[in-house]
Amino acid sequence: MCGIVGYVGNKNAQDFLVSGLKRLEYRGYDSAGIVTVSKNGEATLIRAKGKIVNLEEKIAKEKKDDKIGIGHTRWATHGEPSEANAHPHQAGSIYLVHNGIIENYKDLKETLKDFKFESDTDSEVLAALIDSFYDNGKHPLVNAVVQALKLVKGTYGIAVISKNNPEEIIVARAGSPLVIGVGKDETFLASDASALVGHTKRAIYLNDGEVARLTKDSIEIKTLNAEPVSAKVEEIETNLAAIQKGGYDHFLLKEIMEQPESLVETLRGRINAETGVVKLGGPGLTDTELRKIKHLIIVGCGTAYHAGLLAGYYIEQFTPEITIETVIASEYRYRQAYIPEDSIALIVSQSGETADTLACLREIKKQGVKTIGIVNAIGSTIAREVDGGTYVHVGPEISVASTKAFTSQVIAMVMFGITIAQAKGVRAGALKPYVDEIVKMPEEIRAVLNEVNDSMKTVAGNYKKYEHAIYLGRGTAYPTAMEGALKLKEVSYIDANAYAFGELKHGPLALVDDRFFEMVLLPEGELYEKAVSNVQEVLARGGHVVIITNSDEFDLEVENVVKITTSLKLFAPILMNLVSQLFAYYMTVAKGYNVDQPRNLAKSVTVE
Repeated sequence: MCGIVGYVGNKNAQDFLVSGLKRLEYRGYDSAGIVTVSKNGEATLIRAKGKIVNLEEKIAKEKKDDKIGIGHTRWATHGEPSEANAHPHQAGSIYLVHNGIIENYKDLKETLKDFKFESDTDSEVLAALIDSFYDNGKHPLVNAVVQALKLVKGTYGIAVISKNNPEEIIVARAGSPLVIGVGKDETFLASDASALVGHTKRAIYLNDGEVARLTKDSIEIKTLNAEPVSAKVEEIETNLAAIQKGGYDHFLLKEIMEQPESLVETLRGRINAETGVVKLGGPGLTDTELRKIKHLIIVGCGTAYHAGLLAGYYIEQFTPEITIETVIASEYRYRQAYIPEDSIALIVSQSGETADTLACLREIKKQGVKTIGIVNAIGSTIAREVDGGTYVHVGPEISVASTKAFTSQVIAMVMFGITIAQAKGVRAGALKPYVDEIVKMPEEIRAVLNEVNDSMKTVAGNYKKYEHAIYLGRGTAYPTAMEGALKLKEVSYIDANAYAFGELKHGPLALVDDRFFEMVLLPEGELYEKAVSNVQEVLARGGHVVIITNSDEFDLEVENVVKITTSLKLFAPILMNLVSQLFAYYMTVAKGYNVDQPRNLAKSVTVE
C-alpha cells in the first residue's frame, strides 16, 4: 500500500512522479519516494518519511531530467514508517515499488542469504528475489520478474525498473490495482486512474495474473504463463475538475455538498418519475430470473456494509418472499456459510478494489451464485469480475472518509430491490411512495445541506472537548446511526459507537456519563414514540443529547436539536446522515486534524 506511479517517455519523469503521487495523497500514506534513471544508467533514488512535501524538498536538491522512473506512497504493513522502509526498494540494479503483502516473505528471505537487507519490509524481499533471477542483466528483466512472482504467495501490484536498461518498466498485479496510461511517445502507470487525469484519457486496466512491459511507445502484456493478452483500451471518464477542491477548504466538505448532483447521476436514465418504473440494465437479469430470487446477500466493508444494512431494511419492506442477509466481507469470506438456491449477491464497494469484498465475490461465484456489483470506480476489479452491476456514478471520492458513495449505494440497491418487486408483480401503488421519494431526493438533499450547514459548525464546536460518543437509532435510523458513528471516529478520532435503541438496557446505558455525548437520529414514523421513550432513559441518567429529527412535535429538554425540513418520510434517515457527515466534518475542523487524510487509514483497502 498505497500509491504507485510510473513514467517512461520524453518528458521529465520526476515532474510526473511527484504530481502523480500528490494525486494519490488521498489514499493515505506515511512515507513516499521516487527513483529515476538516466540514459547512461545512473539511478537517483529519493525517499522521505512523512508527507510528499518532505520528498519535494529533497528532490529540489537533486533535480534530474531523467525520462523514466517509478514512485510510491507507502501505508505501513511491514515495518514502521521510516525512510529505510519507504519505497522504492533497491536490490543490485533493481528498483521496485509494491502494493500488497507478500505472505511468504520470511521463507523467501531465507533463500537470499547473500543479500543484506536494509528495511523491515516484505517488499524488499521481492526486490532481492527479482535481482537474484536478473543476475545483473544477464536475463531479460521481464523474465526475472515472472520467475520471482511464481514463487510468491500473497497480493501485489508492482513496478520494476533496472538501471541496466533505462527504457522499460515491468509491471504486474495480483489483487492490487494497476492502470496503464496510453500516451503519444510516452506511457504512464498508476494504481489509480486519478493520477493519469490531464496526461491521457486512454487507459488499460491490468488484470490479476498479468505482467506488462512498458516502453515509451509500446505496451506488451502477457500472463505469468507467457500467454499473450489482447488488452482493451478504455477511456478515463474523470476530469481534472472532479479531483480538485473547487473552492472548498477540504475534499470532504466538497463531497458532502456534491450529493444532490451525484445522486442525480446515480438515477439518470434508471427511474421514470411519471410511470414509477425503475429500469436497471446493468444487472443483466431477466424478469424470470428476478422472480426466482428468494435470498439476497449484501456484501461490503465499512461504509459499504452500512449502506447494505440500510438498503436491506428498505428492500424487505416491499419484496415478498425474500430474505436479506447483509454481511461484513472480512468475516464472511472465512465462514462456511450455506447459500441457498435462488440467491443473488450484491457486492458493494466504492473503489471496486476492496480486498475482502473481492475475495467474497470470488468465493460466492465458486458456488454458482450470480453476483451484482454496486461499484463507483469504472474499470475496477470488482466491476470486471461480477456477473452484472450498477455503477453509482458519484465521481471521484478523494477524501478517505466516504460520503456521497453511501447515499448512492443505498439508493442503487433500493432500486435493484424495486426491480425485483416489479418482476414479482408487486402492485405499483405499493412501490410508488418509494419511487416518488427517490425522485425528490436530490432536491431534498440540497435543501437540507443549505439548511443545516452553518448551524452544524456551532453544534460540533460545542462537543469538541469530548472523546466518546454514542449514536442511537431505531429501524432505518439504526444503520444510519452506525454510519454516523463511523464517520466521526474516522476523521475526528472520537471513540464513537452506535447502538440500536432497544439494546440500551442490555449494556450501553452503563456508559452514559459526563465523558460521553449521545447523537440521536429520530425520524417520524411508527417507532418514533418508542425512540422518544429511549431518549428519556438517557436524559434521566444525565446524558448530553443531540437530536437530529424531522418532527415538529419534539419537545424534550436536550442540549441541541437539529431540525431538518423535508417532505420525505421513508428516506428521512438518509437526510439525517447528511447532518452526521457535516457534524463529523466540523468536529474535525474544530479539533484541527487532517480532514481528508485521517491517520492510519487508506482510501482503498487492497490488503487484508
